Amino acid sequence: MRLAHLTDLHANREALEACLAHAEGQGVDQYAFTGDFVGYGADPGWVVRTVMDYVARGAVAVQGNHDHAVTRALRPSMHAEARETIEWTRRQLDTAQLDFLAALPLVQHHGNACFVHASAHDPARWEYVYGVGEAERSLRASRGRIVFSGHVHAPALYRRADDGRMGRHVPSAGQRIALQPQHQYLVLPGAVGQPRDHNNMAAYAIFDDEARAVTYFRVPYDHGAAARKVIAAGLPIVFAMRLVEGL
Repeated sequence: MRLAHLTDLHANREALEACLAHAEGQGVDQYAFTGDFVGYGADPGWVVRTVMDYVARGAVAVQGNHDHAVTRALRPSMHAEARETIEWTRRQLDTAQLDFLAALPLVQHHGNACFVHASAHDPARWEYVYGVGEAERSLRASRGRIVFSGHVHAPALYRRADDGRMGRHVPSAGQRIALQPQHQYLVLPGAVGQPRDHNNMAAYAIFDDEARAVTYFRVPYDHGAAARKVIAAGLPIVFAMRLVEGL
């Protein structure tokens, strides 16, 4: 099985279309979407509808913090830009789409794989995995040999060896990395819809369970068009700038 792992789509139709087309060209036969389908971008309805369609055909999907926020009452302490975007996004979604987001699980387990948006250690806290300490907590909390997650908007691969030692690798685009069966791995593919690693190309990864290897990809897309849509929708201009700059 070849599994496409896509996360942090953030209502970016152009980026998601490009990644799905690329994955199809790679012979992918399964998909996993690890959260944050909405927020920041101008096409939440189209993106959620697309994920719903893939889930209906057997794809895995879990809830991200933006998906959670758009289906709950707004917190009084929420930043003004975040509040504005959530309120706008909510108005773009129909009842079925909101119900879909609200019903998504925080975690899914399939065989030796765990799918979660943030850390598998208390997923509802939305902890960012920025280093080996957070990665180790996530891996220890999971019963899976491989954990697929997102939330940090930058690609990385963490390894917990059979003797407990931790390692971190920042993969290059197109790099195929063999995974050893005795180790535990945490795969962060980077963001489809809003990369923040100084590279404005969309990011995702493919896991090949027969070869026990993961390959990280960067996919060019029309980020200018996506940014112009953000501005036209009246959303905060900083979200458009991030698409152009990859920050």
